[in-house]
Amino acid sequence: MRIAQIAPLTEAIPPKLYGGTERVVSWLTEELVELGHDVTLFASGDSLTRAKLQPMWPRALRLDGAVRDPVALHMAMLEHVRQRIEEFDVLHFHLDYYPFSLFARQPTPFVTTLHGRLDLPEQQTVFDAFRSVPLISISNSQRKPLPRAHWVKTIHHGLPENLLAPRQVKGGYLAFLGRMAPEKAPDQAIRIAVRCKMPLKIAAKVDPVDRGYFEREIEPLLTLPGVEFVGEIGDREKSEFLSGAQALLMPIEWPEPFGLVMIEAMACGTPVLAYDNGSVPEIVEDGVTGLIVKNEFEATDAIRNRLDTLSRAHIRARFEERFTARRMANEYLEIYRGLVSNEVPRLRLVKG
Repeated sequence: MRIAQIAPLTEAIPPKLYGGTERVVSWLTEELVELGHDVTLFASGDSLTRAKLQPMWPRALRLDGAVRDPVALHMAMLEHVRQRIEEFDVLHFHLDYYPFSLFARQPTPFVTTLHGRLDLPEQQTVFDAFRSVPLISISNSQRKPLPRAHWVKTIHHGLPENLLAPRQVKGGYLAFLGRMAPEKAPDQAIRIAVRCKMPLKIAAKVDPVDRGYFEREIEPLLTLPGVEFVGEIGDREKSEFLSGAQALLMPIEWPEPFGLVMIEAMACGTPVLAYDNGSVPEIVEDGVTGLIVKNEFEATDAIRNRLDTLSRAHIRARFEERFTARRMANEYLEIYRGLVSNEVPRLRLVKG
């Protein structure tokens, strides 16, 4: 099958450090190539892939401080894809709603995976206007704000089976991994660790938009005993970082669409302790691969009294059963084939 993967230009494919969407696009693309398909990846020029790379800008926009209008570059990329549309059997977009208007008006089947939050009021107008566009959700929870959208399937993310693995390392700490942002609640992770009298290692990215929050709310807490700010880490460091942790803390305060860090922890056999928000109940099996709680007090109690009941070997086994990139790729291929054969409706007429 001739497949086009169209990725955001914000980060390289795969990203050098942080970048959940771009990391998933990379894993999916490489699995599709491994399965024998003819895949073309539209992405930044510093991307690395076994697919045919079509560079749309020399390097990832995050690393290019000269770019002031990233939307312009994405619009140009969409037109470039449209001009080559006859070369592909199916198009797979990872650009939110950017492709809807242009590609709903041409015959080649396409599908869009939505990777972000969908609960902002202004987003409703876009999805109401394009209710016929086929969409993939990354969790059932993500769909809730848009019940009338043309959802084709929920496909949970997966990562390469051997990318991360349990390591025999000396640990004994709690871990926070991801992004320093209010919705990720690193302050609550710190308070949970302090309540449990356990060390906490924080490996996180600080985006410019969150710099003020970090300096105002988090930096003063980094002086507390046992709290260590590691900074941003990449895939090479994650196995050791997560394997050494007694648990990954994910006290999220927003409707997390997926939360890639949860399955990264599972790949290392590390339990996930997460708040009951967004996709968490779909990803974490309470009492099996982690513990689902509602607040700091429940989190503290769970760490003290339930954490030791979880089997790290079983957590890794459940990761292999549920969250590999091969499983993800096969689910997407089912959708592609259905779109090409018209078994999956490409566009649904909407009255009114």
